Amino acid sequence: MTERFQYDNRIVKNFLFITILWGLVGMLVGLIAALQLVVPALNFSEWTTFGRLRPLHTNAVIFAFVGNAIFAGAYYSLQRLLKTRMFSDVLSKIHFWGWQLIIVSAAITLPLGMTTGKEYAELEWPIDIAITMVWVVFGINMFGTILQRRERHLYVAIWFYIATWVTVAMLHIVNSIELPISMTKSYSWYAGVQDALVQWWYGHNAVAFFLTTPFLGLMYYFLPKAANRPVYSYRLSIIHFWSLIFLYIWAGPHHLLYSALPEWAQSLGVVFSVMLIAPSWGGMLNGLLTLRGAWDRVREDPVLKFFVVAVTCYGMSTLEGPLLSIKFINAITHFTDWIVAHVHIGGIGWNGFMTFGMVYWMVPRLFGTKLYSTKLANVHFWLGTLGIIFYAIPLYFAGFFQSLMWKQFTPDGFLVYKNFLDTLLEIQYAYWLRAIGGSIYLIGAFVMVYNVVKTVKSGKLIANEDAEAAPLEKVKVTGGHWHTWIERRPIQMLVFSLIAVAIGGIIEMVPTFLVESNVPTISSVKPYTPLELHGRDIYVREGCYTCHSQMIRPFRSETERYGEYAKAGEFVYDHPFQWGSKRTGPDLLRIGGKYPNSWHYYHMWDPTSMSPGSLMPAYSHMFENLLDTTTTRKKIEAMLTLGVPYEEAPYSEGFAARANEHLQAQSIAIVEDLKKAGIETMPDREIIAMIAYLQRVGTDIKAKPNATAQAAR
Repeated sequence: MTERFQYDNRIVKNFLFITILWGLVGMLVGLIAALQLVVPALNFSEWTTFGRLRPLHTNAVIFAFVGNAIFAGAYYSLQRLLKTRMFSDVLSKIHFWGWQLIIVSAAITLPLGMTTGKEYAELEWPIDIAITMVWVVFGINMFGTILQRRERHLYVAIWFYIATWVTVAMLHIVNSIELPISMTKSYSWYAGVQDALVQWWYGHNAVAFFLTTPFLGLMYYFLPKAANRPVYSYRLSIIHFWSLIFLYIWAGPHHLLYSALPEWAQSLGVVFSVMLIAPSWGGMLNGLLTLRGAWDRVREDPVLKFFVVAVTCYGMSTLEGPLLSIKFINAITHFTDWIVAHVHIGGIGWNGFMTFGMVYWMVPRLFGTKLYSTKLANVHFWLGTLGIIFYAIPLYFAGFFQSLMWKQFTPDGFLVYKNFLDTLLEIQYAYWLRAIGGSIYLIGAFVMVYNVVKTVKSGKLIANEDAEAAPLEKVKVTGGHWHTWIERRPIQMLVFSLIAVAIGGIIEMVPTFLVESNVPTISSVKPYTPLELHGRDIYVREGCYTCHSQMIRPFRSETERYGEYAKAGEFVYDHPFQWGSKRTGPDLLRIGGKYPNSWHYYHMWDPTSMSPGSLMPAYSHMFENLLDTTTTRKKIEAMLTLGVPYEEAPYSEGFAARANEHLQAQSIAIVEDLKKAGIETMPDREIIAMIAYLQRVGTDIKAKPNATAQAAR
């Protein structure tokens, strides 16, 4: 006896269409950001500088484009794999509109400079709370659907959805612990080395469990459907799932090799990163071998073409990632444009092409019609493929030569390219080619939009699709494969997945937080002055970490160019850390005291006046904006809560109440110094705080700290 019910296609349609919209927005912002690196004049306002647009681009692509694609594919496949309608139409709508509200909030706040300054986790605390609430709604709806299913076994795609939900929840909550001082500003609860470890535990696994595992679930559903073939190997899918989710969580420290992170943590990251090759390629081969006997169709079917290239890009990026985590390779590639190419092979290749294939597969079925034009879909495929090639290959070459130039010495032992800008100008051709590749890729996406619009017009949405299936019999089943037991128990699957992903994080983080020797203290390192703290917040607001690192590695090429290598104890008062992950500009860890105050003043007003040919935008708004000293006391009190010793020497008890007096004294000292250089300015401008911070950075381990800051103390 069967039961009749209906699938909810309206929620799938909503998520699918908004995926396309946000995809175009995210790609367009990315293209503008790419062009800004070759045409600095495109940084045409305070709100559209590269440092503010780059986080907007990454958040739009990751959480808006890819996130909505995940939800569209999951809502479509869950209902059909479980033979039931989604648990609650109301929760589905709350999930949809809540997620879009979060994205709009990000699109408003990030250009306004409201950011935590942590890559891929830039959104401020009210939005973090909203993300948590909407994620819980999604979880209730998903597990409610699983519990009311008519299919006993949980198909492999659902294993990946469950692991995604529980792991993303864990990552987001742990990394987002912060201390608010207003609705738009907070400080990370962690500092320095510990903050870096937590951030890249989150950052790497956001790639793993938001950009990878859910898309593997989608691959296991849509690829067999499109090929009309069963998954190649059930056993391989079991090995793929459990080994992947257990190993992935350990790999975060490979983003911090040769940094101030303890050596043992770096080594763990390397070992588990290399081990990831096996499950990652197992999953890739399981996907590609599913097409056995269907390769003739791949030549004709654009959906399969997109899926094949997507899975291939997944295999390439998951081989490259472990190789890049090997120390001698990482020493060459880290901080270079090689990493940008690597990331985009995964982003526009794996995630982008999987999404495009899903769009072409689902839209005709949702609207009960045929795809308007297979030829246009094939045109999109080739435009997208060319876009990937033009984007990635020049950056691979640029990254390699960039690193060689950084490390090149003369026979006499001097750096050949002492000036960082010389190395940047040599690779501008690659930045132009990247922009061309991005443009081609975006044109392909617009071709898809036209094709989808014409397809939709030729059909009608099947909002409630009729289906029928036998009810789930509640009988005890014995025997079978050992994995059968857990496939029938979603709550146990959730618990075991949580245990598998939590082990690595606990083992890596707990010793780093509790064992003092992992972050040895340096007595000369003191808290930032109130003015320097304001300047640091401006530095974070402007997204300076997107182009500059503050992490000098123990290589002769870096110590010769920048100064003494970084020590763990230098960063104990940095909430959040600002080590960066890409050098479009030079490292700034030892910038303090290197140039006079007047140099920084002119450099921020017009970078080319101090560095001819510079790609850095001007920050004229800092010269006009008044420094908001109404928040000074709150900031100092927040730092006290976080353990920063503002009531000890060189400060004193009750310092928070007197912080603005201290701030004013240091501001006047800088203004007086600028006056000697013929510069007239006011002490209440943001530029003064920015100069104070830049002159402080990295000076605490020097014998003679910066004179201006010392005098102000």
